[in-house]
Amino acid sequence: MKINTDGVLLGALALQDRPQCILDIGTGTGVIALMLAQRFPAAAVVAVEIDLQASKTAAENFSNSAFANRLSCEHIAIEAYDDAGKFDLIVSNPPFFVNDMKSEEKRKEIARHADSVFFASLVAKINQLLADEGVFWLVLPVKQAEEVTGIAIDYGLHLTRRINLRSDETKPTFRQIICFGRKAAALVETDFFIYQAPRQHTQAYQLLLKDFFLAY
Repeated sequence: MKINTDGVLLGALALQDRPQCILDIGTGTGVIALMLAQRFPAAAVVAVEIDLQASKTAAENFSNSAFANRLSCEHIAIEAYDDAGKFDLIVSNPPFFVNDMKSEEKRKEIARHADSVFFASLVAKINQLLADEGVFWLVLPVKQAEEVTGIAIDYGLHLTRRINLRSDETKPTFRQIICFGRKAAALVETDFFIYQAPRQHTQAYQLLLKDFFLAY
């Protein structure tokens, strides 16, 4: 489970005003959770991961980090996760190849593919765990982002931010980072470009990730 552009951009762009409790659903090896722990020094970050090997790697990464006392990882499916508390900020880089051809490798299949009811179950669980003033952020392809937005409406959750991820100014949106909350607000929509030339990241990309990537 390699570090990917979707995940690091979600970890760097997700916002909430002074969150105390953060949940990362499907943490993989823990990169997004670690980024959020770095960005929000007063927050406790809980990560859940269905894949045993990935959850062990995440737990090891957490214990070796400077934020070890504020990070925890549970090997569990989000559907089975139960917590008496509520979360101010929930993030997820979920599987999104709904009903597409499955990978031959089982672990990658679980990580990358969702069945037809996955997003409905995910939004229902997030609604259960989200604090009254909380927000949740997901990164998805456009089609799945539209699907989740429709599901969220049924729970009284409002789309407040949409960031269109584009390779460069000539390319269409390939992912959307979307944010929902319980309070209605005017939608803020922006474009985020990754490259300004072949293999050359935009200044915005470098500035956003400079606190996380040694290359910048």
